[in-house]
Amino acid sequence: MAGSRAYDLYRRRCDRESRLPRGSGGRLLMAARRRSVPPRGSGWRPTAARRVPRPPAPTPAERVPYALMVLSSALFDTLDEGEILSLAMDHINAAGPYSAEAGYVKMDGDLVPSQRNRQVHAMAVDRRVRELAGEDGPVAVPGWPWGRAVGLRGIGRLHGYLVVTSPSRPTGAERSLLATLVRHTAAALSVAFAHRRQREDARELHRLREERTALQGQLISIVAEMGYQRSVHALMADVAASGGGEEAITRALYGLTGLPALVEDRFGRLRSWTGPDRPDPYPEPNPVRQDEMLYAVGRQAGPVRVKDRLVTLVRPQGEILGVLALVDVRGEADEHTLRALEDGAASLAPELAHLRDLAEVESRLHRELADDLLAGTDGASAYARSEAVGHDLHRHHYVVVVHWSNRTADGSFAQTVGRAASAVGMHSLLTRRADHVVLVADDRPHARALYEALVRETGTRSGTIGVSAPCDSLDDIPHRYQEAQRALEVRRHSREHYGTTFFDELGLYRILGPGNDYRELETFVHEWLGQLIDYDSQHHTAMVETLSQYFDCGGNYDETAESLAIHRSTLRYRLQRIRDISGNDLANVEDRLNLQVATRVWKIVLGEQAGEPCR
Repeated sequence: MAGSRAYDLYRRRCDRESRLPRGSGGRLLMAARRRSVPPRGSGWRPTAARRVPRPPAPTPAERVPYALMVLSSALFDTLDEGEILSLAMDHINAAGPYSAEAGYVKMDGDLVPSQRNRQVHAMAVDRRVRELAGEDGPVAVPGWPWGRAVGLRGIGRLHGYLVVTSPSRPTGAERSLLATLVRHTAAALSVAFAHRRQREDARELHRLREERTALQGQLISIVAEMGYQRSVHALMADVAASGGGEEAITRALYGLTGLPALVEDRFGRLRSWTGPDRPDPYPEPNPVRQDEMLYAVGRQAGPVRVKDRLVTLVRPQGEILGVLALVDVRGEADEHTLRALEDGAASLAPELAHLRDLAEVESRLHRELADDLLAGTDGASAYARSEAVGHDLHRHHYVVVVHWSNRTADGSFAQTVGRAASAVGMHSLLTRRADHVVLVADDRPHARALYEALVRETGTRSGTIGVSAPCDSLDDIPHRYQEAQRALEVRRHSREHYGTTFFDELGLYRILGPGNDYRELETFVHEWLGQLIDYDSQHHTAMVETLSQYFDCGGNYDETAESLAIHRSTLRYRLQRIRDISGNDLANVEDRLNLQVATRVWKIVLGEQAGEPCR
């Protein structure tokens, strides 16, 4: 550009040499024509006696070559194509009586106009230059008799154009000088373009080197990644092929990552742990928090950090079967650790699915056997089937009915009841009905253990459990099922709705309510009076009659003795014997009530068999 370093250099050089009128054909180096002058301080003094004659003034023919030489030097001092074109346009008069109408530099295949182009006839000139298509040719510019577009050509390519005008047709010498200026300008452009290509090549080479370095780094990472993945896949394949199960997978993960690995079931209970710092005892899961955690992890893809653990769900076909996790307290896990955890979950999924299928088959067999026992079935078939599922039906069994007010008796709740029963050591066959779950257990449940286990499983205390009397044979099970339901209903309609109720502790409530039959009454009487009836039969006494009369007289000793025609001391003796034989305390309100009802049933309802022992 006009204000650039090269342009300023050119101007300073021209002004230093001489100051001739513009258009004179250049500026001649006047100092070169003068005699050399000694430097100041050398002691030399000019004298009039030694006058030196002045050299003759340079002719125009001498000025033009030197001006072109100075311009050529300035053209080659810059590597900017636009600046080179501007210098040539500003000093076109160094070659003769010329003016620069326009200039163009070819960049990326297109002719780019110079900012110094005249704007009066710019469109017409621009159109004419493009029509020439790289050739030299005349250009008509109003006000100028002569105009021509001259190509600035390098070796094998066009660098641009100069559009030159003149007030008269140039002479042969002037044309030659113009051609010299054009060649110098084209040569300077060739150098500038070569430098540009060199810079661009250098930048491209640098870019390619950086790209090569990045690709090499990526290739190294890919190779390492592929090697790690192959080792992970091979290890997990070996685990799956060996049938090692959950413990083999946690061992493999611990070996690969160095982090403790664990497997939990869908409900948060530990199934396998490999590595240090295992909690002992393992904390009991909170059902509500467990469901919230599963929902949060399930909404995201891949492993999710939950506090100090990296957790991924094992859920083939969308069903959550368990949780695989790594304990990463320090947050050291990288992408390889996450990949190993995902591969571990993929290897664990078939194992848990297989276990789930086995559990479903076993549960179905248990359920079918329990259903048949509750409805009544052939003993031989039931014993054979129980052996097939690993349950001993030869022991005394109890029927247990479980109802939870906020839970539907579906498969999920049945699994919950089964887990709670296993947790408290109950061995049972399980099935379900419309509103409750039924267990046929091989031992009497603890008074509170099953209930408390279910409270932990469900997170609520709004549940009721009814337990039957013991079953002496398989034929008793349907009747004991009704007893368990009776115990459940009595508890649900009592003041304390929730908890566990045993049928053999109901007392009078056993014979209250719908559905009672003669057998139930007989059983009740036998439970409370059976020992006294047997004693009377064996010893020909009247203990049951004495007790019945005692209650009929409201517990009055005198009236009772008078009605039985015995002495008061004899009555006192008999009542003491009744306490000893039956084991019941007449002073206890509950025992007293049950004994009074039993004697009334014995006398009125079972009157025909009053003298026979109840079986």
